[in-house]
Order: sequence, then structure tokens, then C-alpha cells
Amino acid sequence: MIDFKRVPSPCFLLDERLLARNLSVVDRVRRESGAEVIVALKACAMWSIFPLLARHSDGATASSAAEARLVREEFGQPAHTYAPVYTDRNIGEILDCSSHITFNSLGQFRRFGAMALLRGISCGLRVNPRYSPVETDLYNPCVAGSRLGVTAEELETQGGLPDGIEGLHFHVLCESRSEHLRKALEAVERHFGRYLDRIQWLNMGGGHLMTHADYDCDDLIALLRDFRARHPRLRLILEPGSAFTWRTGYLVSTVEDIVENGGVHTAMLDVSFACHMPDCLEMPYKPAIVGAREPQEGDRRWRMGGNSCLAGDYCGDWAFDHELQVGERIVFEDMIHYTMVKTTMFNGVAHPAIAVADADGAVRIVREFGYADFKGRMS
Repeated sequence: MIDFKRVPSPCFLLDERLLARNLSVVDRVRRESGAEVIVALKACAMWSIFPLLARHSDGATASSAAEARLVREEFGQPAHTYAPVYTDRNIGEILDCSSHITFNSLGQFRRFGAMALLRGISCGLRVNPRYSPVETDLYNPCVAGSRLGVTAEELETQGGLPDGIEGLHFHVLCESRSEHLRKALEAVERHFGRYLDRIQWLNMGGGHLMTHADYDCDDLIALLRDFRARHPRLRLILEPGSAFTWRTGYLVSTVEDIVENGGVHTAMLDVSFACHMPDCLEMPYKPAIVGAREPQEGDRRWRMGGNSCLAGDYCGDWAFDHELQVGERIVFEDMIHYTMVKTTMFNGVAHPAIAVADADGAVRIVREFGYADFKGRMS
């Protein structure tokens, strides 16, 4: 058991036991489906665990020159890279660090594709199959007028699939189930089926939450096998982000003050939703807290307040079996994916430390942050 009182506050804490559970699921999907499963750094770029992730994946995917370089240096192999836009300033470094590169538009392929092909890099094109189960527009890549991916109509009017394109890439899921992938593949075959026998690989993007307790991995494996049977020449690639580190750790914080206004009780924390847990405000969603529950009628309701000056830097409400006190630990669950990679130092608030708990519950501090990290981001 982890003694959260002995963990520094604030701190992102990854539990290796929980990570091992997820990796066993990923390994099963890789083994039984024949598909490649690669790690998406956009969800978790905690490079101290890359050696472990590398043993339980088929590589990693990057979305920028910095991520591609991190994959090459710390994952030990070149990246599968996709970014909405490449520039003259970053394309050289990206190509130096990539084995595969996906272009968001035909214009980007025309501009940079020859450079990639001359280096022996496999080129792909992102397509928009006009289907996504994502209901929040902020996360939906298939909304009307989307800037992400080429439609079948555009591809047809531009003369079809250009020479040099070896793969297609779609990314339409977000913490989705296997039935959503089935519908996505049906849309891909409907709109782009004529090209599937001309390419070498199909990248199905991320959003495959195969480590969720309710995810049907048997159905996923069967679906991938059936698709491979219909298209036996294709390498199938999945690049989940959240699935690798889903429910593998915590954000440990401390109650530093308690304020009451108009009957609303707020526990003021040493962390910020805006700076450290932005998806709570963007999606929005309310995270679980260790030892807390959904309030019932008659319960004291506690709002959690962040430590930035943003008026809306709060989330709630929760109920506890006791009155909260200054100095008490508040431990948010499932805070490893899409947290550290999205953090900011707005207001100069302290960035949480990063730590790992081993199988015995012993905690190892990976990194702590201070004034120099804040100053180094400014000019």
C-alpha cells in the first residue's frame, strides 16, 4: 500500500503495479490480433518509463519535433510521426527522428514528401472518414469543416492517392470502445476502400481504451483479425495514448485553506485544475478522489479549489466521511495520462513533482521542479 502522507505534495505519482496490469492487456492484444500497438506520447511523455513501455509495445508515435526526438533518444527507435502542420524550421529534425511520417494534407505531402522519400521514410496520409463517436466538439476531429485529414471527395478531385503514399492514417476515437472502432473501419472501407489494396499500412490512430474495465478485448481482437483477413497485405497499427497509463496513478495534493461563501465550502489546494488538470475544465469531467464519494442529500459538499488566480479554477462537489482539515492530503485518481503533458506554469504556480511507486509501495522521486524551471520558460 502507498502511504500518501509520505509522498511530497504536490506530486504526480505513478504506480508500477497498475501499469503492469495495463501492459499485460496491451501484450495480449498485440499477440492475439497480430496488430502493432505503439505508444502515443501526446498522452504521456514520462520518459523515465519508456524502457518499460518499449518492451510491451511496437514503438511510439510523436506529434512534434520534440516528441520525435524524445522517442529516438529515450525509446531507442525512430518514431511514427504525425503533426497537423510541418514547417521548414522543423521538418529536418522530424525526418531525422522518424521511420514513418503522416501528412495531414495533400499540400503538405507535395511540400515535404520528396524529402521524406529520399531518406527512405514511409509516408502516409491522414484521412477523414466522416465518422467519430466523440460528442465534445473540442475533441472531435470530424466536425464540419475539420482541419484534420483529407476527405474522400478531396482525394478524388485531386487525382486519387499520390505516388509515394504507403499508408493511411485515421484518428477519430477518444476513450472509445471496440464497437466504435468497428463503425470507424466501416466508414474507412466505405470512403477509402479502393485504396486499401494499394497501401502497406493502416494506422487506426488512438482512443482505443482497451485497458478500461468494461472494454471488450475479445471483440477488439476478433475485429482486427477479421479486418486483416479482408486485407492480408496491410500492417495494422494502433496508437493508443490513454490505454497505456489509464488509472495507473495519482495527483497528490494538500488542503492549504478552507473557505466558505454562500454556503459553498471550498478546500483550497496546492494544485491547480487550470495548470495541472486542464481536461477537468476543458472536457469537462470530475475526477475521482481517494476516500471521497458523490454527495447525497444531507451530505456536506466540498468543492476543490485550485491555487491559480483564474476564477474558474475549481471543480466539485464531493462528500467525505469527515470534515476536511488544513494539512489533509487530497489524492486525485487517474492523473497520469493527459495531465503532465498539458501542465502549465501560469501564475508561476509550483509544478508537481513526478514520482514512481514500486511493487512494495516504496516511492522514488523522479524529478522535482523549482524557480529555475519557471524562469527558463520565460525571457
